[in-house]
Amino acid sequence: MSDTEYFDFFKGIVESEEGPIVICNLDYRIVYANPAANTYYSTVSPLEGKLLESLMDEEMMSKVVMSVEWFKEDKKNNKVYALHDSKHNVDMYILAIRKHNEKLIGFYGRREDRNPDQGRQFDLD
Repeated sequence: MSDTEYFDFFKGIVESEEGPIVICNLDYRIVYANPAANTYYSTVSPLEGKLLESLMDEEMMSKVVMSVEWFKEDKKNNKVYALHDSKHNVDMYILAIRKHNEKLIGFYGRREDRNPDQGRQFDLD
């Protein structure tokens, strides 16, 4: 598989996620936001190219910086619980992105729903 095919494969996965995913480089610039993120953060669209510090308050930005610094300390440091959004009943996380499971190259934010899915299992109709 070529690099382009890998990129398309993984981009397709991220774009199909129902929850927001925001990917940043180590300069704290958003390099990609999936469609759900652009909807979730609808007051600031598009998100790509923006610096995080322009989108969040100083306290939250400080916590993001501390998380990234923690990621740099050890390759085992990869996930930080950031906050609970009670309006949508979701938890938000910051996760490390590592090249070959070693070098930190960026980080991303994503959510996990806390409401159980009410659909029927494997309902294909």
